[in-house]
Amino acid sequence: MSGGAGPLRPEARVVLLLHGGLDNLSGKTGLALLRYRPGPIVAVVDPRHAGASLEAVTGIERAVPVLGSVAEALPLGPEVAVIGLAPSGGQLPADVRADVAAALRAGLSVASGLHSRLGADPELAALRRDPAWIWDLRQEPPALAVAAARAAALPCRRLLAVGSDMAVGKMSACLELLAEAGRRGLPARFVGTGQAGILISGAGVPLDAVRVDYAAGAVEAAVLEAGRDLGPAGQLLVEGQGSLAHPGSTATLPLLRGSQPTDLLLVHRAGQRHIKGLPALPLPPLPELIAAVEALAALGRPDGLRPRVRAIALNTAALEPDQALRESRKLGDATGLVCADPVRQGAGQLLDALAPGEGGACPG
Repeated sequence: MSGGAGPLRPEARVVLLLHGGLDNLSGKTGLALLRYRPGPIVAVVDPRHAGASLEAVTGIERAVPVLGSVAEALPLGPEVAVIGLAPSGGQLPADVRADVAAALRAGLSVASGLHSRLGADPELAALRRDPAWIWDLRQEPPALAVAAARAAALPCRRLLAVGSDMAVGKMSACLELLAEAGRRGLPARFVGTGQAGILISGAGVPLDAVRVDYAAGAVEAAVLEAGRDLGPAGQLLVEGQGSLAHPGSTATLPLLRGSQPTDLLLVHRAGQRHIKGLPALPLPPLPELIAAVEALAALGRPDGLRPRVRAIALNTAALEPDQALRESRKLGDATGLVCADPVRQGAGQLLDALAPGEGGACPG
């Protein structure tokens, strides 16, 4: 079973495989599901933290037991085992493989966003029992086409999250905006472009699995599908990937081309001065980065619009609450933009800044 729209139903009972990832970035996919998946998660499997309180380890307020194995989770009635890890290289770790095999033997389905294709693994495929499935979502979608700026014809607004670095919270910002729009009764949809976003929403495009010539076209197809019946009041929230400032990232340009955004949201980690893990590569001043993103977003468009960065979603997870508020105000004053942490301070200010008539896209 390939990527794209997948078989993971919103109401499916999930056991989340997070071996060794409950307290660090290797588990960011699973942590995102714990924070944002509305459907049931019956257990987390992480032998390192078995028996611990999920909230104590992660800060996520969700009543889910942390267990040592899939076998311990079976009495809770899971239907799908979801791999929540994003290890370096995207390969299946040996300890996770053992629990995937246990899940398949027990008749569970398995969803994976790893580069390792579980459905093509003869040993694991032989363990699958009908009607269970294996969903390897990180696969190039079929019938790809080269992008042709088709998304510009959609009547809805299209917000693309762009980051000053990788893993700064672009997906979280979009999902917080989606939730705030829902609370206000506003029409909004989310387009997932990475494994966590696709697992949470059930559809999207795994951008890092698509050949570069078709990457913008794959984004375009996902945006057209998600926005086809959204009217002018609708907001399409496109999950960003990578960063223009990161030397190893190529994702921002196809997202700009494919989504033809009307608006941009900059996502930044408070206090970060250089690319994470690469201290010799300083981040540009945010006004310079904003100008660069806006200039690129204005190219390759049939509508003559120059999308603007409308607000800054600030990741303040490493700060105390009073520090976070001061940093948000400081950055807002420096850029003249609304700046807030959508997780800690709420997404209301950011959504207000995206309202029609507040600036944003204008003729070039």
